[in-house]
Amino acid sequence: MYTLPQIIDRSALLFPEKDAFRCLEDSISYRELKHKSDQLAHQLNHSGVQKGNRVAVFMNRCLDTAVGIFGILKSGAAYVPIDPFAPVSRSVSILKDCGVEHLVTTETQRQKIRALTKDVDGLKTIVGMTPDADVNVETIPWEQVFSQVPHLDQLPGILEQDLAFILYTSGSTGIPKGIMHTHYSGLALAKIASRLYGFTENDKVGTFAPLHFDPSTFGYFAAPLAGATAVIIPDAHLSLPPSLSALVAKEKITIWYSVPLMLINALLYGEIEKHDFSSLRWVLFAGEVFTTKHLRALMQLWPHAKFSNLYGPAEVILCTYYHLKSIPQTDEPIPIGTVWDNTEYRILLEEGTEAPAGVPGELAVRTATMMRGYWNNPELTERSLYRIKVADGYDHVYYKTGDLVKENEQGQLLFLGRSDRQIKLRGFRIELDEIEQTLLKHEGVKEAVVVVVEGENDYRKLSAAINPMRGSHIDIRELKTFCKSHLPSYAIPESIEVASDFPRTSSGKIDRKEIIKNMGTKQL
Repeated sequence: MYTLPQIIDRSALLFPEKDAFRCLEDSISYRELKHKSDQLAHQLNHSGVQKGNRVAVFMNRCLDTAVGIFGILKSGAAYVPIDPFAPVSRSVSILKDCGVEHLVTTETQRQKIRALTKDVDGLKTIVGMTPDADVNVETIPWEQVFSQVPHLDQLPGILEQDLAFILYTSGSTGIPKGIMHTHYSGLALAKIASRLYGFTENDKVGTFAPLHFDPSTFGYFAAPLAGATAVIIPDAHLSLPPSLSALVAKEKITIWYSVPLMLINALLYGEIEKHDFSSLRWVLFAGEVFTTKHLRALMQLWPHAKFSNLYGPAEVILCTYYHLKSIPQTDEPIPIGTVWDNTEYRILLEEGTEAPAGVPGELAVRTATMMRGYWNNPELTERSLYRIKVADGYDHVYYKTGDLVKENEQGQLLFLGRSDRQIKLRGFRIELDEIEQTLLKHEGVKEAVVVVVEGENDYRKLSAAINPMRGSHIDIRELKTFCKSHLPSYAIPESIEVASDFPRTSSGKIDRKEIIKNMGTKQL
């Protein structure tokens, strides 16, 4: 097995009638998923999709996402997931940057598709929607796709190094950047993860992450590799902790993998004591630091489950793990652990040399799950790499994560924070510079600073301070509305304060530490 579609084809042979994916009361078997993804691949190729093309997926969490992903992969193309809740301008920039000509969607996205097509000229085909007079693009409904007899011998051959998917994340220039992953890196993730956590065909894996968020690969690739059932959690349940808890218990999910915030919300507001979670055997979390006091409380409530901390930026998806063998006795942050299979690391000082034992430095990772690079940006790709020359023309290539770590006495990695202006908040990776660039686009803003402020009960929030143009009056509500047209919801500052000037360092630079200290005190 060397490509991602082979996961479904194999499980369709071994477990044909078993649920591959579930979403509420709907499900799709492995046999049906194989057939429908073959039909979609046939339709895409018939519509002009060629090997190496990029095809966008514009959907909410639903069963059609599984058909969309594997159909696109079987067509020889790479899928590009688009956040349906993102501002239209952001989605348009991704579609244009990636040269997307074909898009897979559902009828529920009709209004948003109409808005997209007004600003994207290159689209040729939209699959999953009936014809629309307001959409000047060929549309092909799902009924037409599923009425065809696929010619499997005509599907293109795919190699493990072919591009499989591109995940877009924030860029420091305000322009999203695309992270390219191959069939090899995606399949490596599935193999390593399913082996590490002992996935079997009896597992039900909770799939909480949206497609454009890299943890989604866990449910869409690692679960099917073992013949397990991936349970897609609908968007509506994620914002209602009691509803989420009830659904997880009802589905008898055995593997929970999400950002810590989702688990904390379930603990604090999800009424989990009312439900039976005895089916849970692994509780996995990644994306940000799990506040230890909340982790301790959850482990006490679920003593039967095993807990594991995972770590990895989207460029490598995941690369380290730490199994908690016992309930933490202190509030010290838990380690991110050690690298998993087919992976090694270095800790680098600023000058690029390796840090001595116990000394903090930037984590650089060499792994099978590493990206090919950033789409259409070879300069950024090269800047993100660390090379060790082994012989003429042959280097060991590491990805520089931008995260500061150090080893403890047990040789485990401790996460110390970001080395640059990129942060993780509620599981989302956010470039503070991108938010500042957006604020500066407003005609009334002269200077802008965005910081993360620590609040009570370990609550962290995005806060901004602006220095308006002389004579300008800034309406904060209007400014937030302006941000919403350019940024995803998780990147909108919760509070924005106005200052006549900013505190400065002796060199004249904005003193961000002083701003954080004074934020909310009217001392800016």
